[in-house]
Amino acid sequence: MTQTATQPVQVTEEDRLRADLYNFLGLLLASPPDEFLLAQCVGLSGDDTDLGQAIGRLSDCAKTTKPKQADREFNALFIGLGRGELLPYASYYLTGFLNEKPLATLRSDLSARRITRAPNVYEPEDNIATLMEVMAGLIVGRFSEPATLDDQKTFFNRHIGPWAGHFFADLEKAKSAMLYSAVGSVGRAFMEIEREAFRLASA
Repeated sequence: MTQTATQPVQVTEEDRLRADLYNFLGLLLASPPDEFLLAQCVGLSGDDTDLGQAIGRLSDCAKTTKPKQADREFNALFIGLGRGELLPYASYYLTGFLNEKPLATLRSDLSARRITRAPNVYEPEDNIATLMEVMAGLIVGRFSEPATLDDQKTFFNRHIGPWAGHFFADLEKAKSAMLYSAVGSVGRAFMEIEREAFRLASA
């Protein structure tokens, strides 16, 4: 995604870490990981939390995954012959069809923020990878000033929260998923943390 202007930003370390994880998920879901991205996955370390354990599992899976294997897995999951095992779009998860009202609503919100699709990107904007990228950009101010917590919550609750957790849970148990099963675990745990954090912020 692109925007008309960028400015220097100051964000907390916690928010930068959140944005990094959103960006990391976006990279993994946008295209098959190359050797460098797989090496980054291997270098991750977790802890005893659900998210930490999922990150540890992703690291372990990446150790035994070659780029060609990851490419085959990604294609089976998201591209396939005609379509992949999963359709990673908000419209599909929320309505059962592609290019429906959730995409129109998202496009309207992105336009209001002066965020436009990059010229070399052809996927609909409600693709999970794009939404992860946009959320990261809002947190760190990639598109203008860093979004307030209320603004982040509004975007998350409108475009990510209602379906992303379900998508990541489906990815966890997808028949074609090995490395991406671990990606699903990381995404599902992270979405749960974000949803609860936004809920508590308004309590």
